[in-house]
Amino acid sequence: MSKLQNNQEILEIHSMLDELPTVEQIQEPLLNELVTVQDVVRFLVTTFAKHSIFVGHGTCNYWDEALEIVQAVMHLQPPCDESTLNSRLTKKEREIIAKIAALRVIDRIPTPYLTHRAFFCGKEFYVDDRVIIPRSPIAELIEAGFDPYVDRRPERVLDMCTGSACIAIATALQFDGEVEVDAVDISDEALEVANINIQGYGLENIVTPIKSDLFNDLPKGDKYDVIVANPPYVDSYDLSTMPDEFRCEPDLALGSGDDGLDCAKRILADAVDFLNEDGILIMEVGNSEEQLVELFPTVPFHFVDLKKGGTGVFILSVEQLRAYHDVFAAAANEVLNGSK
Repeated sequence: MSKLQNNQEILEIHSMLDELPTVEQIQEPLLNELVTVQDVVRFLVTTFAKHSIFVGHGTCNYWDEALEIVQAVMHLQPPCDESTLNSRLTKKEREIIAKIAALRVIDRIPTPYLTHRAFFCGKEFYVDDRVIIPRSPIAELIEAGFDPYVDRRPERVLDMCTGSACIAIATALQFDGEVEVDAVDISDEALEVANINIQGYGLENIVTPIKSDLFNDLPKGDKYDVIVANPPYVDSYDLSTMPDEFRCEPDLALGSGDDGLDCAKRILADAVDFLNEDGILIMEVGNSEEQLVELFPTVPFHFVDLKKGGTGVFILSVEQLRAYHDVFAAAANEVLNGSK
């Protein structure tokens, strides 16, 4: 038997370390003990770790998650400097943080839905649970002006499955408003959020929200230089095993059939009809990359080596879409006809 196995003081310490904080235990120190930004962030990190919350909706670690909550309440933009960390929080600020912290930990609501803000390409966007939270690695391509995949400045860009319109707006801003961007989504609620962001950036004459079931309701003959598609791509297994935080997001924006590729197949089949002769399709399929390659083994998908992280973003030229149209169309027809 271990020499320390029955040491009651050690057992009590272990019990205290393992005990999950209740709502009251989360909120009480925030309301009555902690004062500075650093104090509050440090406490939130500990609380997040004890409850093993999932991060991945704009942050990748507990410190950044906690800091974003505090900065949002303070109406500050990241990054945070040392003077901010040493700042004292008001009682009202701590009250708001305490409420957010409890909902974040106990109900597993992602931070952007609690603060109504998310960041994409360094820009702030309004979000709520009508849209998926911006986090696409396509941001890296936008910030590079789609270089080296386009030979000239695009005049028209289509953002398919726009959600909050973050991709559409970031593209418009990257090209200084000298590009027309159509932001397409099937969801009326998503387009309501898209409009909030479009109006917030004063881009009503540049970014146009359009309701359409993928390409179905777009004017025939419309042509684009670049189509950027970030469709739902989560397969049925991943959808059933995702952390609770993802269950707050719209189902329509996540799942896409058993293999996660129902929307992708339809986009691949129809995109060629909406691209100019030197146009390209940029599409994200995330973790369904392997299934896509297995489904279309002869197609030369160019998956982008993303320096800032992320996987499953590929590019096809209009020539390649045309060359493999028959296989894409056959797969899309199976989706539309309900075949397995």
